[in-house]
Amino acid sequence: MEKEEKNNQNLKSESLNDKEKKELKKNNSEDQKNNEQNIDEKDEQKKQSPEEIILELEEKLTRTFAEMENQRRRYEKEKEDAYEYGGFVFAKEALALIDNLERSKDILKNDEKLKNTDALKKTLEHFDIIYKDLISIFNKNNIKPIESINKKLDPNYHQAMMEIEDDSKDPGTIIKEIQKGFLLKDRLLRPSLVGVSKKPSKNEEKNEEIKENSEDK
Repeated sequence: MEKEEKNNQNLKSESLNDKEKKELKKNNSEDQKNNEQNIDEKDEQKKQSPEEIILELEEKLTRTFAEMENQRRRYEKEKEDAYEYGGFVFAKEALALIDNLERSKDILKNDEKLKNTDALKKTLEHFDIIYKDLISIFNKNNIKPIESINKKLDPNYHQAMMEIEDDSKDPGTIIKEIQKGFLLKDRLLRPSLVGVSKKPSKNEEKNEEIKENSEDK
């Protein structure tokens, strides 16, 4: 029994020694690689002349200064935009005043009971004064309406909501404004919602010809 235990202990110690040897070999090989790498780097540095080293350092400094300058410019631009367009959200929400005013005018105009009455006339006059005042306030704050009627559709400023057959206009000409668009300086607050012209369909053209012929007869 004692012999067996001794043999087992010897085997364990031998296996431990083998593991330690492998780890030592691994560590030695890694150290050797690192040393070789350091030697290569030192050799490269030795190959460079003092002028080349100075030139490399100058290039690094130039790149660093350029990056710092770009960061400074970005910061200045962001600060400038924050000042110029700080009221962008407020301006966008303020457009609801114009929309509500125009909707109220349309409702009153279409009210059969109020049609052709002095009360309607006076109310619409007041609405027009308020509308002009709002536009004046908007202009003072660089909020301007987008011109649309009889203009060519521009996707940067207009959003086409419908096509209307009209032979008197070139296709893509804005002939109806559903909702007015606005700009804050050169930035779009919202696009104009518009209707654009299109050529009449062949059936429409035939119907027009039939009407003209019947009128001539």
